Amino acid sequence: MDALIAPMDCERGLGERRTSVGMGKTKLDSGWLAARSGEVAATGVQLTTTHPPTGPSAPWMEAVVPGTVLGTLLKNNLVPDPFYGLNNEAIIDISNSGREYYTFWFFTTFECKMTANQHVHLNFRAINYSAEVYLNGHKEILPKGMFRRHSLDITDILTPSGINMLAVLVHPPDHPGSIPPQGGQGGDHEIGKDVAAHYVEGWDWMTPIRDRNTGIWDEVSVQVTGPVKITDPHLVSSFFDGFKRVYLHTTVGLENRSSRLAECSLSLRVTTELEGNICLVEHLQSYELQIPPGTHIQFTLPPLFFYKPRLWWPNGMGKQSLYDVGITVDVKGSGESDSWNHWFGFRKIESLIDDVTGGRLFKVNGEPVFIRGGNWISSDGLLRLSKKRYMTDIKFHADMNFNMLRCWGGGIAERPEFYECCDMYGLLVWQEFWITGDVDGRGVPISNPDGPLDHNLFILCARDTVKLLRNHASLALWVGGNEQIPPKDINETLKSDLKLHPLFQTTVEGLSDNTKDPSQYLDGTRVYIQGSLWDGFADGKGDFTDGPYEIQNPEDFFKDNFYPYGFNPEVGSVGMPIAATIRATMPSEGWLIPIFSKGPDGYIEEIPNPIWEYHKYIPYSKPGKVHDQIELYGHPKNLDDFCDKAQLVNYVQYRALLEGWTSRMWTKYTGVLIWKTQNPWTGLRGQFYDHLHDQTAGFFGCRCAAEPIHVQLNLASYFIEVVNTTSAGLSNVAVEVSVWDLDGSCPFYKVTEKILVPPKKVVEVVKMKYPNSKNAQPVYFLLLKLFRLSDSSILSRNFYWLHLPGKDFKLLELHRKKRMPLKITSEVLISGPTYEVNMQLKNLSKSSRSLIGNEMDNRKEGGENCINLGRSIIGSEEKESSSILRRISRGLGFSRPQNFSRYTNPSSPLHRQLFLSCSW
Repeated sequence: MDALIAPMDCERGLGERRTSVGMGKTKLDSGWLAARSGEVAATGVQLTTTHPPTGPSAPWMEAVVPGTVLGTLLKNNLVPDPFYGLNNEAIIDISNSGREYYTFWFFTTFECKMTANQHVHLNFRAINYSAEVYLNGHKEILPKGMFRRHSLDITDILTPSGINMLAVLVHPPDHPGSIPPQGGQGGDHEIGKDVAAHYVEGWDWMTPIRDRNTGIWDEVSVQVTGPVKITDPHLVSSFFDGFKRVYLHTTVGLENRSSRLAECSLSLRVTTELEGNICLVEHLQSYELQIPPGTHIQFTLPPLFFYKPRLWWPNGMGKQSLYDVGITVDVKGSGESDSWNHWFGFRKIESLIDDVTGGRLFKVNGEPVFIRGGNWISSDGLLRLSKKRYMTDIKFHADMNFNMLRCWGGGIAERPEFYECCDMYGLLVWQEFWITGDVDGRGVPISNPDGPLDHNLFILCARDTVKLLRNHASLALWVGGNEQIPPKDINETLKSDLKLHPLFQTTVEGLSDNTKDPSQYLDGTRVYIQGSLWDGFADGKGDFTDGPYEIQNPEDFFKDNFYPYGFNPEVGSVGMPIAATIRATMPSEGWLIPIFSKGPDGYIEEIPNPIWEYHKYIPYSKPGKVHDQIELYGHPKNLDDFCDKAQLVNYVQYRALLEGWTSRMWTKYTGVLIWKTQNPWTGLRGQFYDHLHDQTAGFFGCRCAAEPIHVQLNLASYFIEVVNTTSAGLSNVAVEVSVWDLDGSCPFYKVTEKILVPPKKVVEVVKMKYPNSKNAQPVYFLLLKLFRLSDSSILSRNFYWLHLPGKDFKLLELHRKKRMPLKITSEVLISGPTYEVNMQLKNLSKSSRSLIGNEMDNRKEGGENCINLGRSIIGSEEKESSSILRRISRGLGFSRPQNFSRYTNPSSPLHRQLFLSCSW
């Protein structure tokens, strides 16, 4: 940094917002101010010396950091909520305002007093898109690129008083583009000239982001160290003797910022947590080394040996065991200089093209993984990212029994907090780089055939992203782009940079003398695939062979001709939320349900209101192919009726999708990813929970279908099937099949003979013949239970509502007003940031015939016809019509998983016990 003007000790009432910085890393995530650059007369030098802002008075306002300019404007009520109704149309787009309109100053102060031999760095984990940094009158340029870290040595420019003033002028992307009248995938595609997120120009599921996410969108911190700083450690585990012998390989970057030789002691500690919060130190090793002044070295430690460590497994395959790896460097004469910690999972990920299906096959710790997961854009379109929101997002996916998320190339390189949650819950992650077919050479119009303008910048951002994320157990593979491969030079560089280490290419055990330690590679442990439609995905050749993205007849998912390739990276459908969400996110004009226009061929075309159309609604009909699935239950009368029936369709649609794919596990398919699991805004398509974190019934359909051990009905063949995705065989089990009609009688009941289900297999058990019986009812219920013969314990339970061919579900409408005598008992503890709810549901009616599992269930759950709904953690910021009682009643149709968690910020810190008892 160049010194321009000596800083002045000018506090001006800023002290009450000032962050105090100590040894280690301190986040600067509060006390920020912002102002539009054109409304600030002072220069950056003046702002950080003689003329700092005195508080949130015009043109200055409270700022959201980390966050974006639009997020700051929204916080200060200077723009309407862009995700509400048609509000986004009232916000000026950067293509009309010009880049200067969204060029903003961000200002804060922090207190930092150094002692001898200390060094201080100012770190920006990401900004969008470029910036000028001023600290105490000194200037530094942060170069372009949305996905790169910046670290500035500010040791010599901190003030003697310890009070430091920081101003950052953030510029939008160089090519923000414009939005054609017809919209389109990525607008006019100009954003593709930059290394930035593409979705900000809008997509068929997303409205344009008016500031293109300009801002300090990720963590800002001040880091105080001694003379030597730790940079980008790389941890790699290698496995031998059937995973009995395991080695931890470690390479650490060490930078001596001082002008003297640093005599160092480097310590590596590996700790695991045992039962009862007891920690066991598995390894504690120290190494002596010297680092010349002003140099940066890479130091590779001798591998650490572990015998049968606890392995990290994907969701549904075992525990997500994590070890706390700590690295500390001490410098002679200075004491502890720097430290670094990371939760690390011992696991081996392999990926290859399956000979049987042609699809990409993943193995973890030697076990094949049948992939069932979804596509992910971002937690929030305005990049209002937080650990709490990530935790809820990822927990939801784990609760759906998913095992993979694909971070789509038009979105962002996800943040470490996202990966920490995936590590915790066992979600494998497919991380794409920032190429999309629509924007980069394959869209309409064709544009950017050579990708971003600055290829070196793209490669720099890619390498930095790898270093940021590579130590996470959940990270499974790198992919060059969405439906496109990067330009040749970028692609070849990524192939070279991300080549596998020999230990992960073959089964050869041991390293030759001239083979580099695997931790010396940029990554070396995960495959790099050049694009999402290549090399075992879709047709493997890059043709547009993913999809479809619309409503389907549920039975079609099971048919041989539905999808011909082994691994589908994108298949999508409907996603209507509950009525309370519509009322919370739209004005009353948006509460109008679609017009149902019936054509001469009998098919219905849904015509949504303009607000639904703006929010990218997908209809529940496909004229000429799929009859309206909502109309099957009777014509909807109003918004509540429409949304209730939509939830029934959501459940059936997504359960059938996953059951159809799973029915051909390993014989035709190796995996499927649903497009998409959630929306980064208040969209009306492709979601299992809405932007307010309320689930659709599709959430529960997926949770049912993706059970590791599952009993299901093949809707095409009507064979009952048992799915075993685990590595252990099932023996001494049977299936109970019962059919129920609308008056509660049971016209068909059968328990199968003992069956054997090998590991990783699907077994046909028996054909369901009731629909062909003489007195079959037009609408009926099918209850399947897979249970152990030894103790009648239920392994899987699946409930279907079905109709005979040519019929519909309209008879159910006659039974809507009937009420079951149910009693719900809830114990609610409101404490600090969460509600903790324990619920119990009891059926007070007389029990019908005793079926398999009832006696066992009642004995375990607390009485006859009684079900424990489990423990919920719910935040208090809920929609007006979404009270706890409404949530309880709404959840009766779909029981929540054990340990179901939900996290939001409460509006009041109440501490009290509530006991609710409600009868229906």
